[in-house]
Amino acid sequence: MTIREIVELWKKDKIHYVKRSTYSAYILLIENHILPTFGNKTSLVEEDVQNFVFTKLNDGLCQKTIKDILIVLKMVLKFGEKKKLFPYTIFDVKFPTENEKNDLEVLSIPDHKRLIQYLQDNFTFKNLGIFICLSTGIRIGEVCGLRWSDIDLEKELICIRRTVQRIYNIESEIKRTEIIVDKPKTQNSIRDIPMSKELYAIIKPLCKVVNENYYVISNDIKPIEPRTYRSYYLRLMKRLGIPPLKFHGLRHSFATRCIESKCDYKTVSVILGHSNISTTLNLYVHPNNEQKKKCINQMNKLLK
Repeated sequence: MTIREIVELWKKDKIHYVKRSTYSAYILLIENHILPTFGNKTSLVEEDVQNFVFTKLNDGLCQKTIKDILIVLKMVLKFGEKKKLFPYTIFDVKFPTENEKNDLEVLSIPDHKRLIQYLQDNFTFKNLGIFICLSTGIRIGEVCGLRWSDIDLEKELICIRRTVQRIYNIESEIKRTEIIVDKPKTQNSIRDIPMSKELYAIIKPLCKVVNENYYVISNDIKPIEPRTYRSYYLRLMKRLGIPPLKFHGLRHSFATRCIESKCDYKTVSVILGHSNISTTLNLYVHPNNEQKKKCINQMNKLLK
């Protein structure tokens, strides 16, 4: 069978086991990248995949996107092998060494303080959402999906139970997108996060007058979609004269400040909703030169 035929069988099987948003992302990668190159092939060798990687790099795709494509390709091929429909051999693809490591986008401490002060002094429901993200590290889809009923005043917790995202409607003949409200990214993303005293002071009086079924940042029965909220945030940052920072940079800024404050890594990982602590360590724990020097001196002290 061709890979195109295997894909059709794989789709019918896979749809039962993954979230709708995940399935949509898989199909998008398949239709835009995998089928145009490999669709008519009845076998695949490592050289074919390696050449595919070089082509995509030359087209300007980043390594992460290409690796995501290869993950989906392997799933399809392994499914074909399991059903004895396609010969699959493990391929070991090489990527060029990246010379520069991309640093996380993080607010400087002065800009972090200035943004917090502005949000506290200039209340709107949209500004409250940004303040929540800076105070809890939640993702943009999670704050868009936050309802007033998700706030536990008695325990002073914000409970993450859903996310809002725009996905491709793969069932439509015309390529269209739609907004869905779904469960969070992973099981670990379903979590309860304590509120800071400052955040609690803002939210407590609001909870007495708002409709608990409304979404927090829209204060309406309908949520604001992430794309619209991201645009609002970027306009605000520009108006405040703070250097451009992706919305996800608020999450990075929260996590970085936690690590700088000597919070234990496991707790930070749980607050962020990471699947494992290694994700937190790889992203945010980078010893500076002073810490490295201290480590080496301690080792030498032991030898003496």
